[in-house]
Amino acid sequence: MIVPPVRPVFEVVIETPRFGVVKRKANGQIDFISPVPCPFNYGRVDGTVSGDGDPLDAIVLGARLTVGTRTSAEHRATVHFVDDGQDDPKLVLSGAPITGVQRAQLRTFFLVYAVLKRALNLARGRRGATYVASYEFLPG
Repeated sequence: MIVPPVRPVFEVVIETPRFGVVKRKANGQIDFISPVPCPFNYGRVDGTVSGDGDPLDAIVLGARLTVGTRTSAEHRATVHFVDDGQDDPKLVLSGAPITGVQRAQLRTFFLVYAVLKRALNLARGRRGATYVASYEFLPG
């Protein structure tokens, strides 16, 4: 008998709903308004700390969720992102395996996001490197 892998489940607080443009900080303050809507629900994992000192960021695949929604889903991938020279990984969570189309959407989104975030950092006087280091898709 094949036993499916056990995946960690994370609870996420949604800060930016799918197709939203307002990116908020953990304290609720607006961090920036994006010129491009986010095609995913974007939030934070409370009780964790990322390389930038904020809670870990998480993408939740699926239907649009409202700001402040708490939802739990399985860890399916990690986007290893560097923001202004700091490790800032993004967990990708979903109740179902990630499809090939979703993989392509994640890669496209983060390529655009890195360019926009780099420009925002430069405008804020931050000169550290900002880029996608790698994508780690978990099996299954």
